Amino acid sequence: MVGGGGAGRTGADLEDQGWSATRAWVEKGLSEPERIEDVVRLRGGWTSEMRRLNIHGPGGRRSLVLRSFVEPFFVRHAEGLLSREATVLRLLASTDVPAATLVAVDATAQHCDHPSLLMSLLPGTVRLGDEGADRRAELLARQLLRIHRLPVSAQARPRAYQAWASPEAVRPPEDTDRPDLWQRAVDLIRRESPEHQACFLHRDFHPGDVLFTGDGNGLRISGVVDWMETSWGPADLDVAHCSTALALLHGVRAGMRFADRYVAAGGTLAEDRAAHLYWRLLDTLAFAPGAEKVAVPWREVGRADLTPALLTRRLEEYLQALFARYA
Repeated sequence: MVGGGGAGRTGADLEDQGWSATRAWVEKGLSEPERIEDVVRLRGGWTSEMRRLNIHGPGGRRSLVLRSFVEPFFVRHAEGLLSREATVLRLLASTDVPAATLVAVDATAQHCDHPSLLMSLLPGTVRLGDEGADRRAELLARQLLRIHRLPVSAQARPRAYQAWASPEAVRPPEDTDRPDLWQRAVDLIRRESPEHQACFLHRDFHPGDVLFTGDGNGLRISGVVDWMETSWGPADLDVAHCSTALALLHGVRAGMRFADRYVAAGGTLAEDRAAHLYWRLLDTLAFAPGAEKVAVPWREVGRADLTPALLTRRLEEYLQALFARYA
């Protein structure tokens, strides 16, 4: 996350546990009188370590956010992920999408202890509680539509989308009493992907990657973060991903309503119900297994109720609801 909430322990120094090279890299890019006054670990993500760097100088205080890949799997893929995020942040700088400003990137750890990206701090907090979820979902749908409508030249287009599920990788819940339901879903994604009108995708758009400020009528989206998976593909796929997340967070009804909210905001999805179902299932099945892993950062920011049993039940009920509506 790249916002003001979700803070962990404070006072952590970037020289701890082999971070001295990263600290030197950050400080080299600061104006000469500035210094790192404090470092705060941020919660709410699982692919990388996030830190808020509080900077002090003659002009006052400001904060930056440092994303670093430490786990071996993500270190291996860091060059592509961080380079893509840096490119997207540069592209978004001239748009009305509330994204962070890129400060610096060292995607191959030539200067840092770990592959890292430095960016501005966005205002707001991640809000995942059930209270107010409907209002936030409306704002999410409108924001996602604005992302999809970004004019992007052929030269600036991100890579084509990648599927996150395959028939061979899906693992239904061990204790399911509806194995036929899961098999039906797996068989459906064996087909060729439907023809579609492609657009600019966030690709990992969900409530955990959106920051909010204000309350009531003053509620606003203040930031959209985590642009490492940005792709070119069908709007249905972004809508599907946010829908699955909402179903896990707030229940099946919330997941099923998001596509309607997106269309009501002016968005266009596949007219063919079978095509739309394909994209919805392609995303849903990526959480089997996986829902528990995705929910770890959600629990860190207050959703302790999202137990593995609850997530498994909601995922299966959501799968059934998709077939009931679109099959």
